[in-house]
Amino acid sequence: MSFLIVLAALCFLMFVAYRGYSVILFAPVAAMGAVLLTDPSLVAPMFTGLFMDKMVGFIKLYFPVFLLGAIFGKVIELSGFSRSIVKATIRVVGAKRAMLSIVMVCALLTYGGVSLFVAVFAVYPFAAELFRQSDIPKRLIPGTIALGAFTFTMCALPGSPQIQNIIPTAFFGTDAWAAPLLGTLGGVFVLAVGMLYLEWRRRVAARAGEGYGDPATLLNEPAPFSGGKLPYPLVALLPLVLVGVSNKLFTLWIPKFYGDSHSFVPAVIGQAAPVVQETSRIAAIWAVEGALLVGILCVLAFAWKPVAARFAEGSKAAVGGALLAGMNTASEYGFGAVIAALPGFLVVANALSSVPDPLVNEAITVTSLAGITGSASGGMSIALAAMADTFVANANAAGIPMEVLHRVASMASGGMDTLPHNGAVITLLAVTGLSHRQSYKDIFAVTTIIMTVAVFLVIGLYYATGLV
Repeated sequence: MSFLIVLAALCFLMFVAYRGYSVILFAPVAAMGAVLLTDPSLVAPMFTGLFMDKMVGFIKLYFPVFLLGAIFGKVIELSGFSRSIVKATIRVVGAKRAMLSIVMVCALLTYGGVSLFVAVFAVYPFAAELFRQSDIPKRLIPGTIALGAFTFTMCALPGSPQIQNIIPTAFFGTDAWAAPLLGTLGGVFVLAVGMLYLEWRRRVAARAGEGYGDPATLLNEPAPFSGGKLPYPLVALLPLVLVGVSNKLFTLWIPKFYGDSHSFVPAVIGQAAPVVQETSRIAAIWAVEGALLVGILCVLAFAWKPVAARFAEGSKAAVGGALLAGMNTASEYGFGAVIAALPGFLVVANALSSVPDPLVNEAITVTSLAGITGSASGGMSIALAAMADTFVANANAAGIPMEVLHRVASMASGGMDTLPHNGAVITLLAVTGLSHRQSYKDIFAVTTIIMTVAVFLVIGLYYATGLV
């Protein structure tokens, strides 16, 4: 019965998300409904002590990233940089390769360490402009961005700085470059098959005579550039390059400057206790925030006039988008925390542990828990915290290197995590102004299906060849 309660809560939230209802409203409804059916006396304590605590904690850590990412995307749009890059891209690769161009821009950003959420905000203006000029349906933008940002650079390619590739290091004693051959082969498979799928979808739409769509009826369309001459393409690319480079440099510098922790005493009467910040836990967030500020300042330095002319109105839209995206994701985070605390979740975890093969067991466990919680990092953290010792013991008994365990866990986290209630999916759709009905099919295909197939392909390659 406890398992059915968890399943019902998950299905309900996926249903309302797909139907277009607000996850901010229905995530707590689904979570508290599951608690009510499990133990009515825990509804109030769990809502305040777990759901709201996790939700507020997420906002506290990540809202500045959402806000600065939205502002960065907006100034890129207002400055005309997005249109300049799009025109240069069309000249270099051709309009028919517009989708590949967006995938590669997303991949470069995320593999350079830029947050997946920031990549969505930053790339959308480019994607909208490029798809409009190439007359590709706007509804294909989310799937294209998802392929570039949510898949192979997130958890397959060795060396990825994304958290989904970092979490396994603490459990298996590996590093971010674990299983480089398997990871690279898996990443190439995802990119190749994902592009084949997206191009097939584009050709079907073209044969049906479907174009970008009427901008008058579409939502969240980037404002047309009206600042005169477009910037030089290399100048337009500079902010994106600076964000990636600055993120890497800040990631290296911040721990050296602040040490393991930093404390200060607020200059407030009666406030004697020092405020302590553990640098290791927030250095990556500070690095992203600093990098985004560098990118914004770079745009302002090169395009002050066109940005300043419309910044008041544009920044309001950006802040509104950041609030919506941040609250959506935070609400999902709270839902996942509540579901993971219920007895039914333990039933699921215990059932998954019965799969005999060590790698298949790990892959199914991680991807299933990522799907239930709606979070790749959350599901993987829960799975490894509960079962890493078992995975390691079984792998040692079978002679499987820890690097393979790392890569399988990382890639599996990026499979079923992108179900309709996933925070990144909801953010992507909110930013692009599209609905689940319009675009989720393509997100599901390039992330959930292709990534899941890639995980088992990698497992098969290891068993067949011994490659690591």
